[in-house]
Amino acid sequence: MMEVSQTMETEEDLVTCLHIKLYHPQQSTQGLFRLLPVGNKHKHPADDPLRLGRDAQACTFPLADPRVSRKQLAFQAYRTPRGPDMLFAVQNLSQKGRVTVDGSVLGYLERTDLPGKALIRFGEYEMLVVRESGEAKGSFEVEFEVLAVPPSRETGVGVPSMTPVLETGSTNYLPTELRILVPSETDETFMCHS
Repeated sequence: MMEVSQTMETEEDLVTCLHIKLYHPQQSTQGLFRLLPVGNKHKHPADDPLRLGRDAQACTFPLADPRVSRKQLAFQAYRTPRGPDMLFAVQNLSQKGRVTVDGSVLGYLERTDLPGKALIRFGEYEMLVVRESGEAKGSFEVEFEVLAVPPSRETGVGVPSMTPVLETGSTNYLPTELRILVPSETDETFMCHS
């Protein structure tokens, strides 16, 4: 009789992980992420919302920034009857600040489902959240990483696209506030005085 070697997969091996990649323009001088377990995976119960904000008592992970709301946002894990994956929704907990998810604004207490990869913004913060699927039901992991450049450059979400300038050089077709953003072309060989 032939013996088959079986490896038992444990819940530890199949835990869903939220990779949260953070960026803030003053992160190197202000120490905004010093309270986060950057580079280490942290296990979190699936039935407990994962909260971010400045209040270390009310939030799972505090941000060292007085401009952030006491409770800024929360990630809530959930499952559907039709699928094995653990999914997540993000909710804006800030009464004063707005949160955007892939460019869509969330008002106070509004929430939306997170896709497998999403760009979340509040204030000057940018977070690229990537969900790595697993089969565990009781918990998930979160792992923080600090990025050197804004993740919006990678995703292209919210990055202004430059409107091409017509050969006439005219920008009159644009609203006034956008005209200052459009480069004007000139031909060095032809000077025109009006």
